[in-house]
Amino acid sequence: MFKKIYLFYYNGFKSMTVGKTLWLIIIIKVFIMFAILKVFFFPRTLSDMNEEQKANYVIEQLVDTDKWNL
Repeated sequence: MFKKIYLFYYNGFKSMTVGKTLWLIIIIKVFIMFAILKVFFFPRTLSDMNEEQKANYVIEQLVDTDKWNL
């Protein structure tokens, strides 16, 4: 059963013409989204803190009402 499933997908990807180009574009876009954008737009603020500092930081962010304009 697993061999049939593997051969089904293997033959399907092997016979693709336009699909290979589309998969390449998808892989490049995913790489850009997760590797490059993550580095610049999502800083690692909690990585340099110990557990107590992390807990205090999260509580401050949740309780900070100035951010929510309340």
